[in-house]
Amino acid sequence: MNWFNEPSKWSVDGREVFADADPNTDFWSITDYGYVRDNGHVYGETLSSEFKLSVRIDANYVAQYDQAGAVVRVDESHWIKTGVELFDGKLRFSTVVTIGHSNWMIADLPDGFTHLNLSLERRADAVHISYSTDEDPLQFASVAYLDPSASALAGVMCACPQGEGFSVHFADYELSE
Repeated sequence: MNWFNEPSKWSVDGREVFADADPNTDFWSITDYGYVRDNGHVYGETLSSEFKLSVRIDANYVAQYDQAGAVVRVDESHWIKTGVELFDGKLRFSTVVTIGHSNWMIADLPDGFTHLNLSLERRADAVHISYSTDEDPLQFASVAYLDPSASALAGVMCACPQGEGFSVHFADYELSE
């Protein structure tokens, strides 16, 4: 496991990762905002085969667009990120699929939840994304295309596009082929 865009402060203890998202970090490409950002933090591994990634996430989201979750990244123009994002004062389930240009989908999360559970499975030409809050069972959220011949960095991610930074705890982190 390695960092892509290593944050200033982090630690790993078994299946737990602690990280502070540095300010002015994000993953985004062009759509609606006109810029490309490829400097969010990812702790993971590059894999060329099918895999399953699972993790439980809790964080102290503070500023608009603070985000923590998981990424599957081929390169700066081809990636998927999903997890929790603070948007308009509310924590949302967020998924961005980028093939040249970013496409953003959000859904409401229940008020007062403690943590988000994520599961991403790469199968052939697709990544299947499921999530739940707290102790609820996982539910299917989306399926996104990923070139089946491409190696991809898969791992946990955090970013702080507008704020001063925030702390994230990734628990029960598991990535297996």
